[in-house]
Amino acid sequence: MYNYMIGKITDIEASSIIVEVSGIGYQINTPNPYAFNLNEEYKIYLYQYIREDENSLYGFKTKEEKDLFLKLIAVKGLGPRMALPILATGSIGGIVDAIERENILYLKKFPKIGEKLAKQIILDLKGKIQLTGDMTNISNSYEELIEVLKGLGYKEKEVKSVVVKIDGELSLEDQVKEALKLLLK
Repeated sequence: MYNYMIGKITDIEASSIIVEVSGIGYQINTPNPYAFNLNEEYKIYLYQYIREDENSLYGFKTKEEKDLFLKLIAVKGLGPRMALPILATGSIGGIVDAIERENILYLKKFPKIGEKLAKQIILDLKGKIQLTGDMTNISNSYEELIEVLKGLGYKEKEVKSVVVKIDGELSLEDQVKEALKLLLK
């Protein structure tokens, strides 16, 4: 089983990328191939899908993306080809938020996801998705933001759902403003 590979992107196709590692080009299906740049090196987190008639690699820029993908394909009736568009068109935080709030309309906006499958996703995954394992795994750039929000009286679960939606490049002051806007919605 593959966990990740580090290689150079040699080609970008409509739904996949070609990654060259030690002279071998691997075709990797990915949610958004255009998030990668040609001729740049990336660490890509992998999932290998093997069936009688298929042996495919699925790749992700972050571990969180891969973890959510694995949770989604565990849902009855939802395979890898249906899970990719969900990750491509939705933010990780938005998808998790929709599942936690039982927002069927949000889930139905994704291709091939009807009401029955949206309900199944909620039934199977509500309360079972940890965005980053626990708070210690969230990037160091968010530690101060987390402390500020907790200091303002917000619960850890609320903070967790909002922090992943904030741009880590913003100043702490701007991060707090953005977080408060999201928390007050």
